[in-house]
Amino acid sequence: MKKLDSHQRNEDKEVEIMDFNQKSSNRRKREIKQSQKQKKKKRRSVNKEFAIVTYVFLLLFIGMTGYFIYFIQVKSDDFINNSYNARLNQLQNYSIRGNILADDGSVLAQTTVNEDGSETRSYPYGSVFAHAVGYSINGMSGAELDANYYLLTSNSFILTRLANQVLDKKNQGDDVVTTLNVGLQQACYNALGSNEGAAICIEPSTGKILAMVSKPDYDPNTIGANWDSYVAEDSDSTVLLNRATQGLYAPGSTFKIVTLLSHLQQNKSEEFQFNCTGAFEYQNYTMHCFNGKSHGEENLLSAFGNSCNCAFSQIGLGLDIKTFDKLCDKLLFNKKLPTQLNDTAKSRMTLSEEDGSALVMQTAIGQGNTMVSPLHMAMIASAIANKGTLMKPYLLDYTQNESGTITKRFSSESYGSLMSDEDAATLQQYMRYVVTNGTATPLMSEQYEVYGKTGTAEFGTDKSRDHSWFVGFAKDANGKDIAIAVVMEGVSAGDSHAVPVTRQILDAYFGM
Repeated sequence: MKKLDSHQRNEDKEVEIMDFNQKSSNRRKREIKQSQKQKKKKRRSVNKEFAIVTYVFLLLFIGMTGYFIYFIQVKSDDFINNSYNARLNQLQNYSIRGNILADDGSVLAQTTVNEDGSETRSYPYGSVFAHAVGYSINGMSGAELDANYYLLTSNSFILTRLANQVLDKKNQGDDVVTTLNVGLQQACYNALGSNEGAAICIEPSTGKILAMVSKPDYDPNTIGANWDSYVAEDSDSTVLLNRATQGLYAPGSTFKIVTLLSHLQQNKSEEFQFNCTGAFEYQNYTMHCFNGKSHGEENLLSAFGNSCNCAFSQIGLGLDIKTFDKLCDKLLFNKKLPTQLNDTAKSRMTLSEEDGSALVMQTAIGQGNTMVSPLHMAMIASAIANKGTLMKPYLLDYTQNESGTITKRFSSESYGSLMSDEDAATLQQYMRYVVTNGTATPLMSEQYEVYGKTGTAEFGTDKSRDHSWFVGFAKDANGKDIAIAVVMEGVSAGDSHAVPVTRQILDAYFGM
């Protein structure tokens, strides 16, 4: 019996041992599986990290490659033609500066090589193209600056360049053909006469700058001899300033175009009534119409046509200032202007909700802290004429080598929409009314239609010598069109000075 019990106990122990071994085996299998899972999980984690790093570097590579292509194709010329690029100075040792031509091939600037090998830069039209073409001595300006790289780059026949290299002779730099029209430029120059100011004309559908005049002017043929007097510390001369692109002026009533557009966008309606008595008072500040004139009962159209300061002061008070400010930003205030030109001034419009009602009223009629360039106002007029789309203004049309083969074209480029087609069409109606029934009736013509806005901008304390403005565009039945901005310094009302000057310019342009 005892043997049986002993045998049973042995069997039980064997079973326990087997169970223990089985459990140990199962536990080891589970541990192995768990270890394998952890290894796989860790491997997947490492692979995922490698994949993320790989994709990041791949994206960076693609981005850098894309920017490199963009830089070479789009931005490289801007950097090469930068006035701070020392490489440009070296080009003068190898190339004779090319000619600058008008759109019809007329020579505006040329270099003559003298018998002793020295070079003389001359300007056949003298002061007529002074600021548009610029100068290339003691620095550069105008087209001389904008086209500097191209004028010093030679694309002459390769065998000619090789022969010149062997003979240690300079190559002929390429010519630059501009968008400037000689007849229109001369008309602008003559129309401004002895007045200080500026006139600039742009083709709305392309952005071509057709004419650009600034006065007082200088003769680029004698600029070297007169340089010291121009830049002397005690000199009050500003003849080197291109007022068309660098001058900043209070826009006066021409800014009512912007105020009107903001009113139309914010109110979605042209409903407006105002009784003008010649003065409008609000919170102890009084706004007057020009010469205190009383316009009587007005709607929005007649208030714009009459350039009623009182009505537009009230319109300004009714605007949401933040929305008004955003519109001004969209119209390129406080921004670098999108143009091919160098050295352009940045227009300013500063108005906030914290500003008092007096400044709001002043800003609404183009006074206050608002300052604009004639170029900027011409660009706004150009966009209105072109159904709200602004074409970037440009002066350089194409380059050609000494044999006349075109080597580079500067094509027309759209900046984008400054306003909707509908808003542009509405502004056209209002600007046309200014000419047919308002302050610019001397611009009525059977040859062409004019759309615009006059302006008188106060400056200083002498109210009898204000800046006179006209901003607008014109077109004829054949589709020929032009946007224009004219400003005359220290004269008086817009309709008595800038308008006749504009008339002379437009008659010349549409008579060509």
